[in-house]
Amino acid sequence: MIDISCLGLSVGESFVSFNCFSEGVLPIVSGEISDQISEFHQRRGGGDLSVEEEMAGAEQWKNHLEQWKNQLEPWKNQLEQWLNQGIEYIQQIPPTQLYSAIAVLLFTSLLLLLIRVFKRTKSNTIVLTGLSGSGKTVLFYQLRDGSSHQGAVTSMEPNEGTFVLHSETTKKGKIKPVHLVDVPGHSRLRLKLDEFLPQAAGIVFVVDALEFLPNCRAASEYLYDILTKASVVKKKIPVLILCNKTDKVTAHTKEFIRKQMEKEIDKLRASRSAISEADIANDFTLGVPGEVFSFSQCSNKVTVAEASGLTGDVSQVEHFLRENVKP
Repeated sequence: MIDISCLGLSVGESFVSFNCFSEGVLPIVSGEISDQISEFHQRRGGGDLSVEEEMAGAEQWKNHLEQWKNQLEPWKNQLEQWLNQGIEYIQQIPPTQLYSAIAVLLFTSLLLLLIRVFKRTKSNTIVLTGLSGSGKTVLFYQLRDGSSHQGAVTSMEPNEGTFVLHSETTKKGKIKPVHLVDVPGHSRLRLKLDEFLPQAAGIVFVVDALEFLPNCRAASEYLYDILTKASVVKKKIPVLILCNKTDKVTAHTKEFIRKQMEKEIDKLRASRSAISEADIANDFTLGVPGEVFSFSQCSNKVTVAEASGLTGDVSQVEHFLRENVKP
């Protein structure tokens, strides 16, 4: 129903106030009526109307609105009829059947909501990081196209690509591509790591197994910083410590590298515990207080594997990628 009480005409000595036009009546009338009202306002604003014309105009618009109201009345009656029929139909349904239908409706709605919440597309991003010179970029190209890239390959900007692993290019069926990001290992460029960690499905931390001992402390500090980041701990992002260049005779084994890094991280825990509350660089602490640190104490899964980027032995890192980015 249209309330036309807003037409309340206020007649003064020389004017009539049409409050309805400031309260939204104008938008609900259509076509010719709207044009007439607009013309009336233009004439009235320009002082072209006398008091008698204003009164006559007001009466005319009131009649138009009454007609509009009468035209809407059948629709109102029809809606009321449909509503009453719906209520009568519901009242005829046995209570048990009605409650069952409501329960099914609620259950279906809740199920659809849960599916929408939990069935989010899992990230296919794998972050490749580690100290400079550890062989990350060589591994990147080996995984992407099987190329060896002989010699030193140092990247100053992240290498980023989405592709099917080279070893899977001949496989049949649908294979999900991996979004691999090679983050530079230079200390001044590590801030770029924070751009990719929030959407990472896994982290590959590359260690140079050939030159491990001189870099053990630096590599352990970098890994410590990664393992204590909030984005890694809260999402429990799995980490693979990948010992690269193991094809060389003098390369250290993955067991040796794991134990040495655990010892270094244990020392870091002790040295940083005194300032842990004020340490803004690390969001969480590692390990169990009073116990010697081991990677098994981390909230996220940390594993160790071997590889050789130059010879193409990357099967273990490929297994890690496919564990966390399902085909």
